[in-house]
Amino acid sequence: MALDLGCAAVTGFKRLRVRRDHHVVAALILLLIFLAFIVVPGWASVFGEQPSAAVATGAQTMREVNLALPPRPRLPAETVAPIADWHEVKVQSGDSLGKIFAALGLPAALMYQVLEASPKAAELKRLRAGQRLAFRIDGGAVLRAIRFDPTLTQRVTIELADGDIKTDVLERPLQRRVTLGAGTVTSSLFAAADDAGMSDATIVQLAKVLAYDIDFARDIQRGDHFSVVYQENFQDGERFGGGEILAATFINKGKRFTAVRHVGADGKIEHFSADGRPLRKAFLRTPLEFSRISSRFSMGRLHPILGRMRAHRGVDYAAPTGTPIMASGDGLVTFRGWQSGYGNTVIIDHGSSKTTLYGHLSRFGKGLRKGQRVRQGEKIGYVGMTGLATGPHLHYEFRLNGSHRDPLTVVLPPAEPLRGAQLAAFKTAAEPLLAKLDLIDENQTLLAKR
Repeated sequence: MALDLGCAAVTGFKRLRVRRDHHVVAALILLLIFLAFIVVPGWASVFGEQPSAAVATGAQTMREVNLALPPRPRLPAETVAPIADWHEVKVQSGDSLGKIFAALGLPAALMYQVLEASPKAAELKRLRAGQRLAFRIDGGAVLRAIRFDPTLTQRVTIELADGDIKTDVLERPLQRRVTLGAGTVTSSLFAAADDAGMSDATIVQLAKVLAYDIDFARDIQRGDHFSVVYQENFQDGERFGGGEILAATFINKGKRFTAVRHVGADGKIEHFSADGRPLRKAFLRTPLEFSRISSRFSMGRLHPILGRMRAHRGVDYAAPTGTPIMASGDGLVTFRGWQSGYGNTVIIDHGSSKTTLYGHLSRFGKGLRKGQRVRQGEKIGYVGMTGLATGPHLHYEFRLNGSHRDPLTVVLPPAEPLRGAQLAAFKTAAEPLLAKLDLIDENQTLLAKR
């Protein structure tokens, strides 16, 4: 009985202890929860590991900006795109727009897109040698614009942006100024022109005007003098190309030649001597511009290739391969092809039993064919060295009634002078131009006396 009571007491005590332990554990859990929410953060702020001040400040500042200000907008794409550069291309013979696009690394599909979208871009299908194109390409090799001048007075810009193609046409009128110039040949005609402030294009124009009377390949010598009244073209304040020769005098070997530009009643522009005689004759003295005579007319010359004496019945003009050759007079092409030692050859019948021959051509003029009529100065071929030739040159012959004549000395028939009302109109127009030439000569005389 006593044992039973003892066991019961012990069991009751254990139960009481367990209950008390449960209360203690529960109290401890509540205390820990309290400390976790209230006390521990305070301790962490004092004793815990802190992030660096820079990182903490940066994070705090970022939170404040994000909360205080709206999100920062993105900048437009064009303000951050790479700066575009203009790449200028000079069109060479045989170039096409497709070749130029490929050389610049631009896709052909883009070229077709531009050609279809812009009517003005059709001009790019007809490129000419010497023409200049400009391509605006950004740092990412993306085409932004194309610029070109279809005429002397127009500039076209085709812009590509955001998938759109826009064309802008700018009119650029030429300004023409009348200029006076004079020079004396000391080393070369071009050097004298340069000293006089004249462009090469202007001196070439002068040589063309006087080509019927002066052979600029062989007749120019030290001491020759020229005075010129000419037009200069300016565009955007810069000199642009060569202008027209309005009047000129050229003293060659002591002989004076004068040229005056005149527009006839029919609108035809020609140059005349001071007494109204056209400078244009039936034949050009030299069928190509500024070349060197490498071999003259001779009935006995040691042939450079055959190595034996034989007649040289023409004049050889040494010039770079590809130099244009002009028909020396109006006529009918009677031969175009290969002819023994002459290589590529053209023969022109000028009527009145006169013919000219052009040999050793590298190629013929575009579209030139037998039976075609050509005008004086028209391109019939280009200098080469086909046939029996040791270097690039033109072999030129002049024949009268089938007999060879020296092209350098043959007498060329003069043109008929102006008469009546035409002569009176010419003299009225020529008077102020001739007065300007006299003024140049007076100034040159005064300078020489100083």
